[in-house]
Amino acid sequence: MLPETDILPLIPQRAPFVMIDTLTACDEQGASTEFTVRPGNLFVQDNQLREPALVENIAQTAAARMGYICRTENKPVPVGFIGAVQNLVVKALPVTGEVLHTTILIKNQVFNATVISGEIKTGEKTLATCEMKIFTS
Repeated sequence: MLPETDILPLIPQRAPFVMIDTLTACDEQGASTEFTVRPGNLFVQDNQLREPALVENIAQTAAARMGYICRTENKPVPVGFIGAVQNLVVKALPVTGEVLHTTILIKNQVFNATVISGEIKTGEKTLATCEMKIFTS
């Protein structure tokens, strides 16, 4: 069934805050998405996608995973909140036109709290990594 190109039913975010285009992989252990950086993006400054968008991209990848799983189980898609971001490393900022490939892995999930690790790449180059705690309601 993947890739999912109609991302809006899977995530609670709406324009101009949508930071993923396509869910490319999803399972119990994690998920992957793609996102093309466009010039009109709210977080593009001086032709570069800024750091807050990278954090949001990782969070939305996790949200899309949860949304996809809930949709396949005929459950409502929950709203999630970033509880903490740890060990954020931004090695480079992507420029307009680049395609981001984001992967999240589930490290721990207890009730409505999920700890993930996330990585954003363009080609073979790693742009950013972090750990994130996400709460769903």
